[in-house]
Amino acid sequence: MKIIMDFPVIESTFKFIQNQKKSSNVLLLIFLLNNLIASIAYAHRSAEDSIDDCRIRVGFEAVHFTAYTPSLSGATEYCNNIPGLGPTNIVFDYEGKKLRNITVEFEITKEPEGKRIFYQEPKKIKTGNFNGQIDFSKYGKGDYLAHVTIVHKDQRLDTHLPFRVGFEEKSYSRYIPLVLASIILIIVIGSMVFKSKSIPNK
Repeated sequence: MKIIMDFPVIESTFKFIQNQKKSSNVLLLIFLLNNLIASIAYAHRSAEDSIDDCRIRVGFEAVHFTAYTPSLSGATEYCNNIPGLGPTNIVFDYEGKKLRNITVEFEITKEPEGKRIFYQEPKKIKTGNFNGQIDFSKYGKGDYLAHVTIVHKDQRLDTHLPFRVGFEEKSYSRYIPLVLASIILIIVIGSMVFKSKSIPNK
């Protein structure tokens, strides 16, 4: 049997296979980098969510601090940054049950002068939930401390949580991983395209 070799056809077929291989590599790279972006975003979000800046450690227990400004932002919850100046509902929630049988006092001070703007005398919060109200428009924007103090006879254990009032929250850090991953993706794809064009066809 005589085999006829058509070299132009073989050459074009070989080039086609090479191009397909390059396309497959690019698609594979895009797929991997896309998963990388998703992984970075998920990891960043998980790390961000796992850190609760609203918790106050009181001895071996924890108290969760939340602030609401109903007249300004409805039911939106705030913690270490309250953007609006106005009537504010502050809530202290016990995460455990041990503190319910301990005398505790609550206090809000404006810093750095340490001026007291809210005070709840020591008492046992059997429900594990304490609510108070402050009109921050009377005190202005600035730095504040939320104090939770255990009072037992002559002993006092004060712990506090810093927060700010009257500053617009601008957080761009959550987008940094996505931007970096996108830049890497663009650079890699651009480099591959440039190399594929610079390699002469044989």
